[in-house]
This record gives sequence, C-alpha cells and structure tokens, in this order.
Amino acid sequence: MKKPITSRMHAMLDYPAGLVLIASPWIFGFSDEGGAAVALPIIVGVLAILQSLITDWELSVADILPLPMHLMVDVVAGVVLAASPWLFGFADEGTNAWLPHLVVGLGLVAAGLMTQRHRETARTHGRPAHGAA
Repeated sequence: MKKPITSRMHAMLDYPAGLVLIASPWIFGFSDEGGAAVALPIIVGVLAILQSLITDWELSVADILPLPMHLMVDVVAGVVLAASPWLFGFADEGTNAWLPHLVVGLGLVAAGLMTQRHRETARTHGRPAHGAA
C-alpha cells in the first residue's frame, strides 16, 4: 500500500494551489464568463490559503484548525468545485471554463482523502496544540 501524502507536502502545495485557483479565470481564459465560473475558484483559492495559515501543521502561522477538519474542507470544496459547472450552469460555455473546475476539484478531493491525518513533525516552536491548556 502506498504511503499517504505527508502533511508537510500538502502544506507546501496549498499556498501555490490557492494562488493558481485565484488566477485561474485569467490563466485559462474564462474571466469573461462571470458569475460562479469566476467567483468560485477565487473563493476556494482564498479559502485554501486562509485555512492553510491556521491549520495545525508545519507551515502555518497559527495551529488553530485541526488537520482532519482542514482535509474535510478540502474534500467538500473539491466536490463543489468539480460539480460547479453543472450546478451553476456554465458547463456549456466551453472546455476552458468547466475543465479547470473539474480537474482542480477532483485534485482537492484526492488530496483531502490521501493526506495523512496528523502533522508529520512534532511542534518545536512553542505553540500549544489545538485545544491544549
């Protein structure tokens, strides 16, 4: 059985993935579609960056959000992003509009399901664990 994605690897990928999601309407040329086609990847990208900053893992600024909760949000956001072309009616606007939503959404689901559920390294920076007194 393959080893799961480490929390450190997931953390390192979340920040650039969030930036790519935010820029995706312009990268993939669907910014003129407007509505959910443009808003949703931007919202998911901002959410990915913000939750990464507060997740209890190696590359955050605050250990607030438990890693399993972060991974659950990734899966839910991925399902919504992957289904959004059909949920919000822009699946017929051209491949460049719907394919990035589907591919990145499925990637978020996979990352959320395949990442280990605990941080890879012990805390060494003196921040208490989430819920610790």
